[in-house]
Amino acid sequence: MSLYPRILFIVDAGPQVGGGHVMRSLTLARALAERGAPCAFLNAPGVAAMLSAFAPDMPRIDADLGDAQALLEATDEAAFDAVVFDHYGLTAADHRQIGRGRPALTIDDLADRPLAADIVVDSGPQRRAEDYQGLIPPGARLLLGPGYAPVRPEFAALRGQALARTPGPVKRVLVAMGLTDVGGVTGEVLDRLRPRVGDAAIDIVLGDSAPSRGGLERLARRDTRLRLHVDTPHMAELMAAADFAVGAAGSSSWERCTLALPSLLVILADNQRPAATALGAMGAALVVDPKTLDFDETFDRAVQRLLSDPSTRARLSAKSAEVCDGLGATRTADAFLELIAARDSTPRAQDDFS
Repeated sequence: MSLYPRILFIVDAGPQVGGGHVMRSLTLARALAERGAPCAFLNAPGVAAMLSAFAPDMPRIDADLGDAQALLEATDEAAFDAVVFDHYGLTAADHRQIGRGRPALTIDDLADRPLAADIVVDSGPQRRAEDYQGLIPPGARLLLGPGYAPVRPEFAALRGQALARTPGPVKRVLVAMGLTDVGGVTGEVLDRLRPRVGDAAIDIVLGDSAPSRGGLERLARRDTRLRLHVDTPHMAELMAAADFAVGAAGSSSWERCTLALPSLLVILADNQRPAATALGAMGAALVVDPKTLDFDETFDRAVQRLLSDPSTRARLSAKSAEVCDGLGATRTADAFLELIAARDSTPRAQDDFS
């Protein structure tokens, strides 16, 4: 017998959604597992590839998140004691039907729908408790701000090295527009970036099925500055080695802040806009929005500032380091396990995700 709860993760992923939900949920799952709580993921089609690439040993339960009946049947058959949701398409009614009174945590950054959760984690720097008024049950706990962002531990481990970074001539640029490369945006960014960075090396992070991959592999054979990293497990090292980054304004923003990496954030989805705008207002990043009419000119000016002005990079680095220390997953895991223990101290069977 064991006192450790079995925790089921229900997350979303896919070509349009991206892989950020899976990556941040994996980070929380690993923090929970380190504390003795076995975790498993519903292996929905969009999630499977991400798990295979980044967590092949993570227990999985096959289910189709797009089929309500299949989802309920899969969770009916699974033995779990608590549940984590990271899925914008699920609301309070779904949470209640799946959780059936079990302790529940929801990772969110929208505050746009009712949530049936005991804990809600929203790492946006702009988020306030009143944003969730009327959307969560009475007594639900809010864990708000980048201090709760689920950042993988390897980023915090390199934080000291990154904070010692001295701005000088730009030698390495990191481009990370999201593993799913929505709409082939990575290739578009490289088209604008390559003529402007001189001899600097460009590290490009992509997922295995990224639309830009084939074209960039062909381009890299001609342009020796380009180095492709497909489903890389070494993202922290790449960030620590870079002089600045061009990246999607999603959950990887907190990784860049943890490593004080000067960044140009590109808003690729509406839900990224509030946090990216807040980071820009704080002086922690330069931000560009493809929906604006002057995007090309704004992007080019921002890149030129990062290339030519070490003082700009130094200011961005210092401000971004103040935003996030990379320890959010441990704080969230501790809070969830404390809640579960308070709700139910009954011994339960050892890990039984089958």
